[in-house]
Amino acid sequence: QVQLVESGGGLVQPGGSLRLSCAASGRFFSINTMGWYRQAPGKERELVAHITSVGSTNYADSVKGRFTISRDNAKNTVYLQMNSLKPEDTAVYYCNATYRDYSLRQYNYWGQGTQVTVSS
Repeated sequence: QVQLVESGGGLVQPGGSLRLSCAASGRFFSINTMGWYRQAPGKERELVAHITSVGSTNYADSVKGRFTISRDNAKNTVYLQMNSLKPEDTAVYYCNATYRDYSLRQYNYWGQGTQVTVSS
């Protein structure tokens, strides 16, 4: 099983920046896609960005040009650099990972979430 530990959330003013990190640990054969989702109060959880093991990325239209996802495969860590933050980016951000165990069965796992608040 994998554990995902997120960090980097907090309060920031509009136009500011934050960097989220999510480190995966535990017993697994490989980690495939890693990504970030977010859920604002009263709204459904939505994809922010994800990145494959070979570095292919996908972003929600609302964050294109402002957010950058990256990963360090040696550290099993995914990052989300968030620039030009807007109040509508306020949400709980969840790390997600798809991994395979040593039987090569595939699982999907969520982190606990980290709060990002954009407010003046």
